[in-house]
Amino acid sequence: MQDNPEEMLPIVDEDGHCTGTATRAECHSGSKLLHPVVHLHLYDTAGRLYLQKRPLWKDIQPGKYDTSTGGHMAPGESVREALRREVREELGITEFEPEHLYTYIFESDRERELVNVFRAVTAEMPRPSDELDGGCFMSSEEIESAIRDGLLTPNFVHEYRTILGSASNQK
Repeated sequence: MQDNPEEMLPIVDEDGHCTGTATRAECHSGSKLLHPVVHLHLYDTAGRLYLQKRPLWKDIQPGKYDTSTGGHMAPGESVREALRREVREELGITEFEPEHLYTYIFESDRERELVNVFRAVTAEMPRPSDELDGGCFMSSEEIESAIRDGLLTPNFVHEYRTILGSASNQK
C-alpha cells in the first residue's frame, strides 16, 4: 500500500477558505501549500486516549503513533464531514460527538497544514482499517513514556501538550 500522490487536496488561506487545489505530492513536496486536515483525540470512558500506529509505508512519520484519527479534507468537504469520514474509514466508529478544541498551522520541512483538532469520548472499541498498523488506548503515563522514547509524531506531541495545558488552565 501507499498514499495516492495524485489525490487532490484543497488549498486554503489561513482562515480556511479554499483558494484552489493541488495534488498530495505537491502538498508534501516542500511547497508549503497550506492544506486542511482533521485530527480527533478519541478517549474511552476510562479517560485513556486512543493512538493509531502509522504504517511503515506512509510518506510522513512512518511507524510512529499519532492522533486517534487524522486525515486530509477532500475538495468541497466541510471540516465536520471530513472528520466523520476519516473516523469511519480509519476506526469504524460512527457514534461520537466531536468537540472542536482549536485550529492551528503545523509546518514541517515537507508540508504546511491547517489542522482542525477535535476530541470525543466513545464506548465503542475502535476497529482499525488497513490504512493503519493498529493502535491502542494509552494512559497519560504510557503516553509520557512514549514521548520520552520518541515513538510519537511531533504534531501529536504538540497537540497533546496543548490540550493538557488548556485543561489545566480551566481548573
